[in-house]
Amino acid sequence: MSVIARLELDLDVFAGPFDLLLSLILREELDLLEVDLAEVVLAYVEHVEARDGLDLESITEFLVLIAALLELKSRLMLPGEEVFEFDELAPAEAAGELLERMLAYARFRGAGVELAARRAAEQGTLFRAAALPAQLRRAPLAEAVQAYDPDVLGQALGGLLRVPPPLDLRHLAVARVALPERLAVLRRLLARGRFSFEEAVRGADRMTEAVTVFALLELYKRGEAAWEQAEPFGPITVSAAPRAGQSAAAS
Repeated sequence: MSVIARLELDLDVFAGPFDLLLSLILREELDLLEVDLAEVVLAYVEHVEARDGLDLESITEFLVLIAALLELKSRLMLPGEEVFEFDELAPAEAAGELLERMLAYARFRGAGVELAARRAAEQGTLFRAAALPAQLRRAPLAEAVQAYDPDVLGQALGGLLRVPPPLDLRHLAVARVALPERLAVLRRLLARGRFSFEEAVRGADRMTEAVTVFALLELYKRGEAAWEQAEPFGPITVSAAPRAGQSAAAS
């Protein structure tokens, strides 16, 4: 008995084995639109996890059946105009197609079982290894024809073994910026009270901008600076954070 035959379901509109649910759907005694297929999948996953090992054939069978039910349910949910506009099947024809796919799957599964049985029966049969045909045998070295001059081959190998000259990287500028340097720049700007972040990184490279952001976060953590941004991607205004004594006096 397969896992699907032993799968018990407890849904809002149905309670019983999964194969009975399929029979009721195919006989149109149960509306597929009312069946929650997600609960069926979850119940099957819990059923498989409760077993000791995985039965790949039963899992494949379940995937084929649930895929066919999902396709049928999606077609039933489409308006009638769209179904005929895209030349889709009617609900009754879709149910017949589901039954036809299930029968075709059963035929292929039976054929697979038959082929597996034949393969297992012939495991003990040994066949005599035939000699390689003469036209496929490797030609002897004495009959090999020289295609290239050995000097040409030596020059080619010598070119591969030659060490290439070192690359000149003097044109690449390495960005060097230190965090204390950017902290000093931000503190000088904070002496004025307020400034824009664009002013702090004007003309700087990406590395300097990244270190400046880190320096601004460090000042915020120390309680020396604060910033505000009126809108996303808008200008950032940095201001000196009030000291503890200043905020108490203001209050």
